[in-house]
Amino acid sequence: MNPREIDTDERPFVLVWEVTQACELACKHCRAEAAPARHPDELTTDEGEALLDEAARFGDGQLVVLSGGDPLARPDTTHLVRYGTEQGLRMTMTPSGTDSLDAPRIERLADAGLRRLALSLDGATPESHDAFRGERGSFEETIRAARAARDVGLPLQINTTVCAETVDALPAIRDLVADLGAVLWSVFFLVPVGRGRVLDPITPERAEQVMLWLDEASETAPFGVKTTEAPHYRRVSLQRHGDPDAAPASDGIGRRLGITAGDGFAFVSHVGDVYPSGFLPESAGNVREASLVEIYRSDPLFRALRDPDALRGKCGACEFRHVCGGSRSRAYAHTGDALASDPLCAHEPDGYEGPLPGPSHG
Repeated sequence: MNPREIDTDERPFVLVWEVTQACELACKHCRAEAAPARHPDELTTDEGEALLDEAARFGDGQLVVLSGGDPLARPDTTHLVRYGTEQGLRMTMTPSGTDSLDAPRIERLADAGLRRLALSLDGATPESHDAFRGERGSFEETIRAARAARDVGLPLQINTTVCAETVDALPAIRDLVADLGAVLWSVFFLVPVGRGRVLDPITPERAEQVMLWLDEASETAPFGVKTTEAPHYRRVSLQRHGDPDAAPASDGIGRRLGITAGDGFAFVSHVGDVYPSGFLPESAGNVREASLVEIYRSDPLFRALRDPDALRGKCGACEFRHVCGGSRSRAYAHTGDALASDPLCAHEPDGYEGPLPGPSHG
């Protein structure tokens, strides 16, 4: 299934459930600011099953990502994978690269029905990755887990954070992603939330260069390439392959080409709060008190995020707003307004005379 095939007014393409914030690592960019201990008010196993039942109401094959912290810090994670699979959900997971993710654990997850394992690589060497992740040995544990997933036929996704500290390593990481036999490389452009507030972003101009490089690399890579919190990658690709002055029709290629916070994407926290994204911490309710399906479909913020014409500033004036729309999470992090302009974008819409904000360093 891809975003073109669903009505994102009715259901998300991706539903992320942060099952816990507990984690052994202390990653520099961690949105959750994870800590070793589990929170006492996490959703229980029974509440988690109820959440998965609710997710199944979105429709057959709903994609669910079990995230964290480290989802393997919970003892019931394999059970939740099996339960969700039995409800017709496509269950995936983003565990941390620690010794808890050994080959037997990966085989049990695969047997429970896990559809994809997503691991993070933020450096092409043990030294660079481990420094970013705050734990010696994380690189080797991640590589070992990736190979174990391949051995049991579990599709592998690699996630990589783009910031000033990691951007120069992207070509070497790309080669490593290919060597590991991954099916998808998800490249996350830093949003300054959680611990990530202390990291330096790249400039809009550098982001444009990286996206052009990613688009070129995707043509020969033996894996898919996607961006996270950088929807202007789609605009960059369209401009590279077609007429840079031609804005796509909103009812043509449209927003069905991808997903953004609240528009094809929803996030449930470890305590049940519902957000448009884990990087956009504006709660629309809690699954303990309200229906996840109704929150996604009817909450005013979610509805506004699905309306490109509701955007303000440069994004609102942009001829590519129906294709891109900018990162709503980054706009919120910088301005407190989820509908404001994305400061990472270098594109200047025709005739726009307002301010063109951007990160001041990178």
